[in-house]
Amino acid sequence: MKTISIVGGTGYTGGELLRLLIPHPEVTVQQVTSRGQAKRFLRTVHPNLRGQTNLKFVDPADLKPCDILFLCMPHGKSAADIEKYAGMADQIIDLSADFRLSSPDQYLQWYDWEHPTADWLGKFVYGLAETQRDALRSANYVSGVGCNATATNLALLPLAKAGVIDKAIVEVKVGSSESGNSHTAGSHHPVRSGAMRSFAPTGHRHQAEILQELGDFELHFSATAVEMVRGVLCTGHVFLNKAMTEKEVWSLFRETYKEEPFVRVVKERRGLYRYPEPKILAGTNFAEVGFEYDESSGRVVVMSAIDNLMKGAAGSAVQCMNLMCGFEETLGLEFMGLHPI
Repeated sequence: MKTISIVGGTGYTGGELLRLLIPHPEVTVQQVTSRGQAKRFLRTVHPNLRGQTNLKFVDPADLKPCDILFLCMPHGKSAADIEKYAGMADQIIDLSADFRLSSPDQYLQWYDWEHPTADWLGKFVYGLAETQRDALRSANYVSGVGCNATATNLALLPLAKAGVIDKAIVEVKVGSSESGNSHTAGSHHPVRSGAMRSFAPTGHRHQAEILQELGDFELHFSATAVEMVRGVLCTGHVFLNKAMTEKEVWSLFRETYKEEPFVRVVKERRGLYRYPEPKILAGTNFAEVGFEYDESSGRVVVMSAIDNLMKGAAGSAVQCMNLMCGFEETLGLEFMGLHPI
């Protein structure tokens, strides 16, 4: 039985990790830290955990060694203290962006931030099982994934692996939980309610992860906030560098995802749910991908849907933990979702 602790457990991703890890049959949650909530029960912040645990938050200064440490802090915090955390656990999964990119130059370009521990970047494996499964099985340090990057990576992966992307124009529509549990002027309910707001028409940081995982092609990326709590819907217009038939495109998607436990290819001829839909994935670690092909223009419209807090964060982190520890990859992640919701 592995002992796990969570640093920074009051946020949405910390809460989702607890929901997944408390009943996980191969781990025991040892500690959850919070400066502001120390000595209070976890359920006071995460009410869905009532009756599931009597753990209380502890001050970060009281953190003890454990087998696996999850870091759920704001961007910039993990990197500053990574040496300390590495001395407290053999395996670390960091859900922030601090170790997602492979070079300090990328952090300067995309985050306008000089990485304080750049020598650690090469020690972390990017935590997307669908692209890094073999590396994750032997990893001690794993980075979290960007939720928008995850949705886009999974939508584009079959075409990128085949090397047929000439140019991709992608937009993601995202729910409010992506902003975290600390409100801002933009996430304040009277402002957010009823809104459909383009907040990153260019220059979104997750674009760096997409290019890092999928290779170098012309990518244009935009993000829009919509009125939902959980979910990312990615729509990408992909222009190919060779002529293909719809059957050939189908074969790429089928081959890429035929063995993937959490990716479902959705392309029905009729019905309300003939394309990926974030709403029916709420609370699950599943991703749905689909496409439509316009042979007359050579354009493939790819679509994907995820729960940003699950497949885009905590769910992927637990999937990585399972691979790192040699557990069944799907363990603790079998929840199939609700309908209607």
